[in-house]
Amino acid sequence: MVTKTDHPDQAQLLNNEQALPLMGVDELSRSLCARHVSFSQGGNGFYSVSVDSRKVKEGSLFFALSGSISDGHKYVDAAFGAGATAAVVESSKTECFNLVSLAQKMEKDLIIVENTLKSLQDSARIYLEKFPSLLKIGITGSSGKTTTKEIAAAIISCEKNVIKNEGNLNSDTGLPLSVFQVRACHEVGIFELGMNRKNEILEIAEVLKPNIALVTNIGSAHIEFFGSREKIVNEKKCIFKFLNNNGIALVPANDKYADELSQGIGANVKFYGVNNFKEFEGSRSLGLEGTEIIWAGEKIKFNLPGKHNLDDAIAAVAIAKEIPVNNKSIKKGLESVRSLFGRLEILHGRTTVIRDCYNASPESTAKSIEFCDSLEWPKRKIYIIADMLELGEESINEHKKLASILSVSEAEMIFLFGNETTETALYLADKKRSFFHSRDIEELSAAVNNYVLHGDLVLLKGSRGCALERLSDMLTGDKTAEVRNVL
Repeated sequence: MVTKTDHPDQAQLLNNEQALPLMGVDELSRSLCARHVSFSQGGNGFYSVSVDSRKVKEGSLFFALSGSISDGHKYVDAAFGAGATAAVVESSKTECFNLVSLAQKMEKDLIIVENTLKSLQDSARIYLEKFPSLLKIGITGSSGKTTTKEIAAAIISCEKNVIKNEGNLNSDTGLPLSVFQVRACHEVGIFELGMNRKNEILEIAEVLKPNIALVTNIGSAHIEFFGSREKIVNEKKCIFKFLNNNGIALVPANDKYADELSQGIGANVKFYGVNNFKEFEGSRSLGLEGTEIIWAGEKIKFNLPGKHNLDDAIAAVAIAKEIPVNNKSIKKGLESVRSLFGRLEILHGRTTVIRDCYNASPESTAKSIEFCDSLEWPKRKIYIIADMLELGEESINEHKKLASILSVSEAEMIFLFGNETTETALYLADKKRSFFHSRDIEELSAAVNNYVLHGDLVLLKGSRGCALERLSDMLTGDKTAEVRNVL
């Protein structure tokens, strides 16, 4: 979490608030209209919330989620043993897991509900309603959500006390868990909202009910689950559904689907982009060193390289201006930003590695290749590209399109990894382009190791499931190699 603690009294205030219970178990069960079975002695407030028994602390509230792989009701015993005050369980599971007897034996409480995931979300919404003065910001989009959130937090925290969700805890469980980190001292909450299924944005937007909501872009990420970009648009714009008449919907002006995103919104719609701010007076690439931005007559050294990172910075500034914050804070915040893991990190060693493998969509992969092509480099450029996952029926076409981009790229050699890149390999073979394809990470590593030379520039790009970062140490030649721009 990022919290503005420039003054010791702010840090102390936060520490004092963290020593207080979030809510009482009785209070929450009443708010959920749930059955409360209590065997505890004395007070039964809870101080944290968990869905993982391994992360339970003394005084936690444990939600037993019924997952497709593992059922959380199996771990209520472990959660109680780790110090959980109470567990939220489903009525259909209490008898088969003997949970009432367990709670009685361990002198704990149960909140019995119909659906624990829905109750987790409802509990987070109920908890968040305790902070009516908190300015809530929601961010979604096909790519750039986390980077935009981090940049916005860096800018706004120059003036306000900010809370944000950690990493990419942006799912139907991640966002509610993040919400329970809010305390009375926080002035602005910045939360990203992700999706892997239909109605997920709608569910978690109802938890957050943002005052300001922004869409970064519409791409083909997760098209496997939705079938078309038009359906992705309809899902993403659900972030605007809970804005009131005074709420602000921020829409990317240059996105192909900007008009569709802006239609039917009962709030103030504002388009953002470099041409929408009079303060923006231009920019120039500094290569691997980032981008120089001219904002309101001031030069800003923005450390994240690439046009897509500049787009995320402009999105973050659009949010910051609605707070509002002044131009001095915009400059200070932008200059403080450093890369997140796997998001265009620059690693220096025997080769220079551009590690951009936290995730990959057709759009982000094309942008990474375009960025590397644009760099002036004295030696060879080598692109290591892994599968772009979750593309469903579009996968074959998108990997063929990727091949067409790679075939005219500046890469001296192209290494492909995974099952989906088979289509890419077939196209490159037809174009008589130099490449190597493997489905085995050890085979890939050996081939790359035999090929690379000192001073080469190497791009690592692929979906998270491919874990291309496993090649990092081999490419740098040093497990303690310098990593620039890492938080």
